[in-house]
Amino acid sequence: MKHSINRRHFLRLSLAVAATGALTACGGGRKSHSNIARGSTVLALGDSLTAGYGAGADAAYPAVLSHSSGWQVVNGGVSGDTSAQALARLPALMQQNPKLVLVSIGGNDFLRRLPESETRANIRRIVATVQAAGVPVVLVAVPYFTTGALFGRLSDHPLYAELAQELNIPLLAGVWAEILGDPKLKSDQIHANAQGYRVFAEKMWAFLRQQGFAA
Repeated sequence: MKHSINRRHFLRLSLAVAATGALTACGGGRKSHSNIARGSTVLALGDSLTAGYGAGADAAYPAVLSHSSGWQVVNGGVSGDTSAQALARLPALMQQNPKLVLVSIGGNDFLRRLPESETRANIRRIVATVQAAGVPVVLVAVPYFTTGALFGRLSDHPLYAELAQELNIPLLAGVWAEILGDPKLKSDQIHANAQGYRVFAEKMWAFLRQQGFAA
């Protein structure tokens, strides 16, 4: 009986440690960033999921986030963009002097089966370009389509968690996977509808507040 109790205690302790580690890896659990004033410019860099494909620019998550935050959230999403194309557009977008950049890119790389090493390198360069301007970055995990996707189960590509840890930047994990795995929140197999984009914006806003970017 004593052995059984110790074993249960060990399992509980292990699960608690694992949960704490997962929270820390996502940048959760602590406020470590400066508050961004209302009216400030924030850049959302991405592809069709940022552009609002399937619902329109007015329903895209940057527009919804603007209303919630009071920030001027620039929609830097272009449908069909790869990580390389987003990287090429970034210098011009940075001329708007954003106080924060939200990076959600890579889905088209996966769909086109581009080398993972190139996607990783491009995202690293995106982060480096933003940080060189003294601007913080939030990385957004994007799902990739495995056999589980046929049953509505999507998972983030592991490169996002790995890059967030490597680069020590906040990661919003699991949100696109959750939305694109729910038929009620999709306009097609790989895009959200207006409700889905609103859900994403709400979760992003909660995450940014948790991180200390807003009160």
